[in-house]
Amino acid sequence: MVLLKFIRPEQPPSLARPSMEQLSHLIKTSLRYPESYDHPFLQKSLCMVPVTLTLSNCSLAGVDVIIDLRHKATSPETLEVHGSFTWLGKTQYKLQLKAQEIQKLQLKACFIHAGVYNLGTPRVFAKLTDQGSMCETSQQNSMPALIIINSV
Repeated sequence: MVLLKFIRPEQPPSLARPSMEQLSHLIKTSLRYPESYDHPFLQKSLCMVPVTLTLSNCSLAGVDVIIDLRHKATSPETLEVHGSFTWLGKTQYKLQLKAQEIQKLQLKACFIHAGVYNLGTPRVFAKLTDQGSMCETSQQNSMPALIIINSV
C-alpha cells in the first residue's frame, strides 16, 4: 500500500489581478424616471424631471466610483437625432461604495422642447479602492433610457 502525503504551501497563493473585462463590471447602474412627462412649455420654458441613478457595487471589495454627467458628443448627428437636454447641478460625482453596497443619486434632467430623449448618458468609471494609483475603468453602459416629453 502506498501512502500519499499532502503538503500545504506556507504562503497563501498570490491574488490574480482582475481582467479588464472583470474591472468593467464592478458597478451596475440603473436609471429610474417617468416613461413620459407632460409639461406646459408655453407657460414655463424649462421642464425639469427628477431621475434616480442607482449604483450597485457587484464586487466583494470596496470600489471608488466617478460619475460624469457631461455629454460625450460623438458626432453632431447624435444630437440632431436624439435631441439634447442638460443635467442640472454637479457635472461629476466621486463616491466610495463598500462591498455589495447600493447608493442612489437624485438627479434632475432639464428639457426645453418636447420630444424623445435618451437619459442613458451618465458615464461611470470605477476601480477597486485598494488598487492605489490604478486608473478607473469605464463601466459597461446600460441600454438606452428613453423618456418622452410632451407639451400640454
